[in-house]
Amino acid sequence: MRLLLNHNEHVTALLSECVISASLLLITQTVEHGFPNQPSALAYDPKLQLMAIGTKSGAIKIYGAPGVEMTGLHKDTAAVTQIHFLYGQGRMLSLLDDNTIHLWEIVQRENRSHLVELHSFNLPGRPGIESTSATRVTVMLLKLSCDLLALGTEGGGVHFLELPTLTLLNKSLFQDEIMQSVPEEYKCGKSLGPVESLQEHPQDSDKILIGYSRGLVVLWDLNSRHVVNLFLGKQQLESLVWVRSGNSFVSSHSAGGYMVWAVSSSNPCTHDPISSTIPYGPFPCKAVNKILWRTTELGAPLVLFSGGMPRASYGDRHCLTILQDSSHVTLDFTSRVIDFFTIHCTDKEKEFDDPSALVVLLEEELVVIDLQMAGWPTVPAPYLAPLHSSAITCSCHISNVPPKLWERVISNWPICGGKNLKKNNPCLLFIYFQVGCFDPYSDDPRLGIQKISVCKYSGKLVVAGTAGQVIVMVLSDEKSDHMIDVATVDLLQDREGFTWKGHDRLPPKSGSVVFAPGFQPVVLVQCMPPAAVTAVTLHAEWNLIAFGTSHGFGLFDYHRRNPVLARCTLHPNDSLAMEGPLSRVKSLKKSLRQSFRRIRKSRVSGKKRAVVYSPTSKEANAQLAEHDAEVTPVQRRIEPRSADDSLSGVVRCLCFADTFLRDGTHHGPTMWAGTNSGSVYAYALDVPSQEKFSEQSVEALLGKEIQLMHRAPVVSIAVLDGRGNPLPEPYEVSRDLAKAPDMQGSHSVLITSEEQFKVFMLPKVSAKTKFKLTAHEGCRVRKVALSNFTSVSSEEYSENALVCLTNLGDIHVFSVPALRPQVRYDCIRKEDISGIASCVFTKTGQGFYLISPSEYERFSLSARVITEPLCRVDVERPHDLSEMCVGVKFICLLHCFEKFSKSDGSRDVPIQSQGSGSWLIKYFFFTDRYQLS
Repeated sequence: MRLLLNHNEHVTALLSECVISASLLLITQTVEHGFPNQPSALAYDPKLQLMAIGTKSGAIKIYGAPGVEMTGLHKDTAAVTQIHFLYGQGRMLSLLDDNTIHLWEIVQRENRSHLVELHSFNLPGRPGIESTSATRVTVMLLKLSCDLLALGTEGGGVHFLELPTLTLLNKSLFQDEIMQSVPEEYKCGKSLGPVESLQEHPQDSDKILIGYSRGLVVLWDLNSRHVVNLFLGKQQLESLVWVRSGNSFVSSHSAGGYMVWAVSSSNPCTHDPISSTIPYGPFPCKAVNKILWRTTELGAPLVLFSGGMPRASYGDRHCLTILQDSSHVTLDFTSRVIDFFTIHCTDKEKEFDDPSALVVLLEEELVVIDLQMAGWPTVPAPYLAPLHSSAITCSCHISNVPPKLWERVISNWPICGGKNLKKNNPCLLFIYFQVGCFDPYSDDPRLGIQKISVCKYSGKLVVAGTAGQVIVMVLSDEKSDHMIDVATVDLLQDREGFTWKGHDRLPPKSGSVVFAPGFQPVVLVQCMPPAAVTAVTLHAEWNLIAFGTSHGFGLFDYHRRNPVLARCTLHPNDSLAMEGPLSRVKSLKKSLRQSFRRIRKSRVSGKKRAVVYSPTSKEANAQLAEHDAEVTPVQRRIEPRSADDSLSGVVRCLCFADTFLRDGTHHGPTMWAGTNSGSVYAYALDVPSQEKFSEQSVEALLGKEIQLMHRAPVVSIAVLDGRGNPLPEPYEVSRDLAKAPDMQGSHSVLITSEEQFKVFMLPKVSAKTKFKLTAHEGCRVRKVALSNFTSVSSEEYSENALVCLTNLGDIHVFSVPALRPQVRYDCIRKEDISGIASCVFTKTGQGFYLISPSEYERFSLSARVITEPLCRVDVERPHDLSEMCVGVKFICLLHCFEKFSKSDGSRDVPIQSQGSGSWLIKYFFFTDRYQLS
């Protein structure tokens, strides 16, 4: 499209693009990724092999095999304290801290499944007898037959509800009825306390074990309503668990120990247990909050319990202990243990439990232990990644991940309920992996990761940190023992008058180091001064990395271990950049002086401002100014930023491109850098061929230098080919994964600042078009990306667009290279600064942003490519509470579900999408195992 249009052409073009946007664009909040924020309850259905997690915000999330996920939300924002599955029925019960009980069911609607609430119940008190606190539910027991629910309360009563109707039965059991069977010497005028545990007899479903806080345990017959056995415990009770045979049970106590009690019909009143153990005694210990006892065919029983550690030395630790014969392992976690369960044999015909895995829900992560392998190692989780094990500092999205990696991730996962219907394309799930060994007790801010860049085709990863460290890593399946090459790049270039006052660099270790399979460091580039890295990019096909800080930018050949370029971007008055991020405190006097200076400038009207331009930028800005004078409507007035503003030399963005920079007939490798002061530097690179990499060095020559008029920070730089399309990634063309760019037509460069978008023609850097976002909309650019949108009506038709997130949380979409506004969506609350700062866009028009410290919200701007839950779970229900039939198959798989409408009105037809998946990756800390400290 020509830059200048007459009136009719202009209107026609606008109407055409509005029609196109309607078939391409549609914003949808789709699914959440990461770890549930503030988990509070855990449950597992061994028949359906589904796990449920409840949160303090009232959310319930169900997980099965990778790809099977469902979410439900209570109407009231109350914490979920307990969850129980109705065995094999696809139903579950939840207890909230407002003392309400809710029944949930998986139902099918519109060819997919949803978790919906069916009933709720609030336990009433006994008028004139019990207070509200006395009827507060402390524990729930759901019988295996799923027809009866027992509720233990703070007042010591046990109430019974009929399922699935949640009808209160007239058969409640109160303490006065139990006390009639208790020996006089045990009563002592004391209450039995709240009900702490209810457990169904493993061999006789008509009997339940009732444990009271004071220590008394009662075996109660539900049919005859009488006490079968009494166990006169003298220590405060925490939990109970049956031994599989039903001949004994185990109790845990507040004193840090556990007891084994024999159950015998010949002894209705037992005073002492078979054994009493305090594993970490004799000194005072913390309470054993929960205990599990699992029998094994090949040896001694497996005992698992949380708590019980010595108060003096481990009073502030969060531990879980595994005991078996002489084996004793204590798991010391970094966050509180919420709950845990084992995956074991539940077939009543089998004699032993034979547990295969232990699943532990912590406040900050989910840990799975393999109980069948020697040493009880952990199992990598394909979902529920603990993104927030340290503060998230950087995110990056990588599309089209090879499916082999996904197969490796899910191969040993024990929770496998439901079925993933899209086996050919499973990787659109959220995949997370951690590089490095996270030390939760480290407080060195220099270890923080600032920027990352990944090449999925070559398996190379570049990680840049807070202390100027830039690390090149290579993905390897083998263990390695090697030295890391270290290179130093001086970005100040011996400039006088600048003294670094910030932190020191992280000293690298010397000698050979052993690295496990995965991403292994090969080169460490240290920027000097060791300021935080603000931008980094990788071109694996050229063996080059570019990096920038608040002092300048550099180019490094990691194949030859050779620095290629170092450019200082500091302004003479930019002294604040030398103080470092750890001691950077602006003086109030300087801030006020700068503020008043801006106010005085804004009051001056009708005066030309003298702005110095480079020869290339002067011509470009002049042409744009002439064009604005003809077509510009009423706009906000934007004051130019001062050239001596602090931190003007910060490098904001870097990019590589194969384009025309020297002349219009010869294209070649280039590198572009944008700074905080609106400066853009373009370098022509002389990169040797693959065969001559070891013989010739890479050379860089400054080709263009652009200065934006208002000196607004440059957020992004992207080169467009002759058709206005973004250039493909390295290796995509050589491996036939993308079309070759158009090298016949004129290339252009799209430069995005915080205030506007500008397109310049190459190689002359002549102005083509621009859009003043701040002047028109009153907002500033925070995140930007080029995305491809495919039409819902035709798979063959697609367009590239510029997607922009502003500081107000709204998203704007523009056509490229014309920069015509298409749509605007409200996406993130403007008060959610963390969500806006964390937003990441994908190449297919999707995005992610943090909705809590541990969860990403995924959204889609594409009307066709929408990631939504879709899976299948087979269930059999004796009672059908919904409109569904018995034995129906439910569908709910987290996958790329491409929506489009057909002429007959049908929609939501799944289509095989291009590529094999996507990653959203987060990196944070490195420790001494990675030679950084």
